[in-house]
Amino acid sequence: MESTEVESDILRRVRTLLRELDGHHPACQCDRGMLRWTLHKKIDQNPSNSSILVRILVKELERAERGDFRHYIVPLLHTLMYTLIKAPCISDELCGRVYDFCKKLLTLPKPFCTIGLDYAIRLKMERTAPGMLYQRMVISEQSLKSDPYPYQEKIFIFADPELLSEAICNALVTDTEAAQVSQSPRACMCYVIIHAMQAALGEGCDISSLKASLQDMATSDVEHWFRQVVAAVECSGNEASADRGRHAERLEKIYRTVLSSLQAGKELVLFIRPMSQSCEPDCLSQDLDNFEIQDIISDCECYEQTRFSVLSTDSGIERDLPVAVEESYAPCSAETEQSRLHRKGGIKKKLSPLESVTFLQAGCNGPGVKSPAKLQRRPGIPPEPAGLLQRLHTARIVLLGDDRILGRLAQAYHSLRKRETRRVFLTPRLNLQFYYIPVVTGQLNTLAVMDHTAADQEELCEVAGYLGRVDPWYKSNINTLCHMIPKLATMPSSPSKHLVTDLFITDVIAYYVRMGIQPVCFQVYAVKIFFNDPAQEPAEDVFLTEMRTQVQESISYRELSMTKKKTTLDGPGIDLTVTYRKVVVSNRAKELAMSLRSTGLVMKAVPANEAEDLMCLNVNITEVVRINNLSGRSFSAVANKLKTRNIKIRSTEQRPFTVCLDKDSRRAYRNVISVEVSPCLEPSYCLQKTRTMKFNLHETEDVGLVKYMPKSLLLPINTFAGVIQ
Repeated sequence: MESTEVESDILRRVRTLLRELDGHHPACQCDRGMLRWTLHKKIDQNPSNSSILVRILVKELERAERGDFRHYIVPLLHTLMYTLIKAPCISDELCGRVYDFCKKLLTLPKPFCTIGLDYAIRLKMERTAPGMLYQRMVISEQSLKSDPYPYQEKIFIFADPELLSEAICNALVTDTEAAQVSQSPRACMCYVIIHAMQAALGEGCDISSLKASLQDMATSDVEHWFRQVVAAVECSGNEASADRGRHAERLEKIYRTVLSSLQAGKELVLFIRPMSQSCEPDCLSQDLDNFEIQDIISDCECYEQTRFSVLSTDSGIERDLPVAVEESYAPCSAETEQSRLHRKGGIKKKLSPLESVTFLQAGCNGPGVKSPAKLQRRPGIPPEPAGLLQRLHTARIVLLGDDRILGRLAQAYHSLRKRETRRVFLTPRLNLQFYYIPVVTGQLNTLAVMDHTAADQEELCEVAGYLGRVDPWYKSNINTLCHMIPKLATMPSSPSKHLVTDLFITDVIAYYVRMGIQPVCFQVYAVKIFFNDPAQEPAEDVFLTEMRTQVQESISYRELSMTKKKTTLDGPGIDLTVTYRKVVVSNRAKELAMSLRSTGLVMKAVPANEAEDLMCLNVNITEVVRINNLSGRSFSAVANKLKTRNIKIRSTEQRPFTVCLDKDSRRAYRNVISVEVSPCLEPSYCLQKTRTMKFNLHETEDVGLVKYMPKSLLLPINTFAGVIQ
């Protein structure tokens, strides 16, 4: 196919993608999300067309900016950057145009300015050191050992077998294992080497010879050249005065040496002098060799290690110094061990609120903090800088299911935040990122939706619906998986099935976690439940999407006989007292109370449209109203709607009701007499405020460090753009 035909075909695909965002694509309901995937797959099959796609996307971005089509900008920019990262060679002129466009986005409101700034920073490094973005992506995702760039990340897919069918669970396991077959560490290191050479040398790189040379090498030799390439690329990217030409010279020197090893034999590798150590940046220590959450949790014992005080024997006089410098690095002798002072049986000092600030900063999702366990300072070794403790590892938590699994996530997240407040060991070392892919399988066995038909399954995916409304690119690429994954999982085994499922599902998940870095924060609500039996302790729980109450029908015969007459007179339902704080525009607290007879109520924490407040509860109470007419007495149901953040509900006639959280029948409470709902507070905020109140008994408002801390517990779920107003 000629270049003009290729360009016309790619342009047609891009324009079709834009029509899909407008809802004008004729097959948008069944093929949504496939257009982006097929476009990138077409480029992967012929990487030489990457420059054509980037040039077309830049033109479309500039046209969208001139025509004020802002809903095109984020999808086009993500598509462009995803292509540019994986492209083998993009000219500096084309990267410059993309960089200039990203800088223009800084004048726009969020999320455009946020995304533009992030991509502008990446492009600046990529222009100086071509291939840097691809190299970092492979190193982090495949957990390759690299001192110049020690960051690693892993994807954890959580799917509840009780909510998803067995076919879906089996398909996810099979597809994930199949995707890992061709991603051995050796193959990934070869990918990095070849891509770096192509990006730096362009047409001057003989790809076939380079691949042949790497294929004939031993694994140890491949690792050696991988380290050399990574050090060279990171050196160029971190140098303030580095340029593209100097970077190409470094890579060309490595390239020539690798090719010569194929011609002259592998023995020459042993005589090659490594690159100057001055080019390599300072090595960041890797705290975790095997990146597993279980290992991190079990490593909390490091905070209880014994602290030693070292007795100094240095007089400060020059002649008293050791003769050889190496002696200062020698292992401690027996005499030195005996000279160490052990602190035993001391009284543990209680920390003041100011002394525990470092613990609470980590609990506030701030940057890394200094480790509470101080290392010994050995003579002759300078102390480590305080800023070296960074979050070198990222856990990308991908949840598949509906709102019920998100409710379980809110429970686990709240429990984690409480543990981190008491003892910080995970937050400073691990960056948690949450992703959500809606999947509906038709299993409607929950209390909240047991009366609904299959056509009402969308109620189980209210969070996904909201994210799709505020982020059209999420709707096009992720919401389409809601019904596609169950279909693909039940397709019969065939070559076409292998092609679609093994590539499409895993590729979409990879694209989502790579490009979805803008969080949408949902308020977690705390609920305190009181039971009909006074001897039963109140229960405390949290919910993210919904709380539903219903009149409990299964009561004792004695209660039934006593309340039968009253129910006949007052109608169905039970008498409730509702006390709530009304949400008003002025944000002033306004306490209201009402008494009514109701058959149940629903509290929705997810707004029905993007214009409503995300940090607000929409309460719908079904009130029973008695009507007297000529034919007798009848009853009708009236819907009362409230907007609040704090509400208390109590049964005045001591008749119990049932509470269900997040539409999950496994989280249902029976024999409930009263509930209290309020925004869930951040545990670190509660701890610090409690400590502050001990020293300021008469203070009613937040003072000191407390007023700068996040008050509410928010659950961030990543999308491609966040909330687009």
